[in-house]
Amino acid sequence: MNDIRRSILWVVFGLSMVLIWDKWQIHNGHKPTFFPGSAQVGAPASTSAPAADASVPTAVAVPSSATTSAPGEAPAGAPSPVAARHVVTTDVFKLVFNTEGGSLIGAELLKHAEATRQSKDQSEQPFTLLAQNADRIYVAQTGLIGGSFPTHKTPMNLVTSETALADGQNELQVRFESADVGGVKLIKTYTLTRGHYDIAVKHEVQNLGTQAVNPQLYLQLVRDGSKLSSETPFYSTFTGPAVYTNEKKYQKVAFEDIEKKKADLFVKTASDGYVAMVQHYFASAWLLGEGVARDNFARKVDDKLFAVGSITNLPAIEPGQTQSVQARLFVGPQEEKVLETIAPGLELVKDYGWLTILAKPLYWLLEKIHGFVANWGWSIVLLVVLIKASFYWLNASAYRSMAKMKKINPRIMEMRERLKGNPQGMQQEMMKMYREEKVNPLGGCFPILIQIPVFIALYWVLLSSVEMRNAPWMAWITDLSSPDPYFILPLVMAVTTMIQTALNPLPPDPLQAKLMWLMPLMFSVMFFFFPSGLVLYWITNNVLTIAQQSFINKRMGVPLKFSMPNFRS
Repeated sequence: MNDIRRSILWVVFGLSMVLIWDKWQIHNGHKPTFFPGSAQVGAPASTSAPAADASVPTAVAVPSSATTSAPGEAPAGAPSPVAARHVVTTDVFKLVFNTEGGSLIGAELLKHAEATRQSKDQSEQPFTLLAQNADRIYVAQTGLIGGSFPTHKTPMNLVTSETALADGQNELQVRFESADVGGVKLIKTYTLTRGHYDIAVKHEVQNLGTQAVNPQLYLQLVRDGSKLSSETPFYSTFTGPAVYTNEKKYQKVAFEDIEKKKADLFVKTASDGYVAMVQHYFASAWLLGEGVARDNFARKVDDKLFAVGSITNLPAIEPGQTQSVQARLFVGPQEEKVLETIAPGLELVKDYGWLTILAKPLYWLLEKIHGFVANWGWSIVLLVVLIKASFYWLNASAYRSMAKMKKINPRIMEMRERLKGNPQGMQQEMMKMYREEKVNPLGGCFPILIQIPVFIALYWVLLSSVEMRNAPWMAWITDLSSPDPYFILPLVMAVTTMIQTALNPLPPDPLQAKLMWLMPLMFSVMFFFFPSGLVLYWITNNVLTIAQQSFINKRMGVPLKFSMPNFRS
């Protein structure tokens, strides 16, 4: 039965690794390896659903700055020769607008530093999310299709003079106007609000011609498909487009799927939701009003650029009339409480994966604790203490079972050696021993199995929360989102993991005993490259486990002795 117990534990461990890997694949935008069905996670008056416009994939979705260079044209990444850039600042933004299309081509988040505090680059420059230069392209564009109308390539004039939010001023408007193109004039008004990362964008379409027009408005986010510099071989987060609708909720669209023309699972026709471009800690999103019918799209623009966006029909505009469409553009950090106030479902860009139902309450509790201690590191420690306390009696049952197993383990080893040529007799004597000692060989498995989802959910909370970025704990730990620069926390974690392993009874099989030691050791080595906040959480869990296990062993009269396999044999 001891072999059966050990086998079940290995199955539990293996299943956990399979689940983590599968959901990690999904979180990074790849197809799930083991469970294909788990890839999806959960205003103005309505107009008829717009028909997909065949010209969008090539004619509209290509930023002029990213087109292939040709004689007499600007090189890729460079502004148009006739375009001008205008810098606009608020208390949270430094934005760059281009008069070519009135597009937003730059966004620095003034309250978030570019480099993390524990990185080699100690720069305190603001974090750049949107950019258009030779190295990066990530822009927000809008325009009209359905005829020869103004697009994001059309020259526009900035007609407002204020470019900075003054002290005591709550709102700042930035207004762009196009010339008459095909009898249509497009006016874009960006309204920036103090303390807000969502920008109101009003599109006014004026018919200056002699005939009625039926334009379509498109809103899109365009960026290159390069990976973030913060990604490591040991952990990664999703970077790419996402679509949210009430019908299918939050759906990620991997760059690889777009490139291979396999991105067809997201909802393409809706009258709610948003389209977004997501990366670790930060996101951008276009939001139309509820009830506004739109077609969502995600496509490859050229060799390196991808676009996600929405297209909506405008009612017929008679000569001399104007039609307005309100939208919002979010550009900022994935602060869960802020996202919830902007639009339903927008908080899901902070993706907890398959355990959102557990992760959201854990984040809520973590935030409440932080409200008292004002330190994210100590908040992590206290949260793990509360979780371990809530599972105290469940863990106590498991540790009592393990203590009993450890107590009779020498007798089992002796019996296995004595009856190794008689498997049937060995099994009978082992069952008798379990009955006499009142030992349940499976007693340590199920309590641990129940807790696995909770700790995986906490892992995603700590990995996904932008609050960990540049958040200090104590002494040399000045950024909980970066690895420990001196590897002290990973070393402590490795030591506590080994102690915890040594307190468990050794499997009778020598090979299983060695593997039981080697796998936690390899797991600890991986954590040398993990964020400090995650390592701190694991150390706290290890220390509390060791303390409770030692206490129970002492109460049961089981000597506190380390069990070490013989690695020489």
